[in-house]
Amino acid sequence: MLTPFHIAFPVDDLDAARSFYGGTLGCPEGRSSAQWIDFDLFGHQIVAHLKPRVAGDTAHHNPVDGHDVPVPHFGVVLTMDDWTALAERLRAAGTKFVIEPYIRFQGEVGEQATMFFLDPAGNALEFKAFADMGQIFAK
Repeated sequence: MLTPFHIAFPVDDLDAARSFYGGTLGCPEGRSSAQWIDFDLFGHQIVAHLKPRVAGDTAHHNPVDGHDVPVPHFGVVLTMDDWTALAERLRAAGTKFVIEPYIRFQGEVGEQATMFFLDPAGNALEFKAFADMGQIFAK
């Protein structure tokens, strides 16, 4: 059985977070206050905490498979069908991708579908899928 994880992350606008996570991504909302909102991200608890944007914050990237992967980032591993449906939903919503949906490490151990995009607060998210879930930690 999958053990759900919990992650808390900063956002600078709770209404924008509610619209993006609840509307665009389709995450059911849990508890909330004037300072935070719980969301169900594919069975995992994520919490958007209000934090004003700090001037001078810069994005960092690491090269992976010919792409600049944003650091830090978070997301979940989905089934291939759920990943494909989410990619289509994001495209239909006009989401601007940091890295467009594609197959990474094609033909190699650990082959995976992946996509990166930002939430309204600039937090980087990665959603991935494996045709063979046994390859998640393959070397």
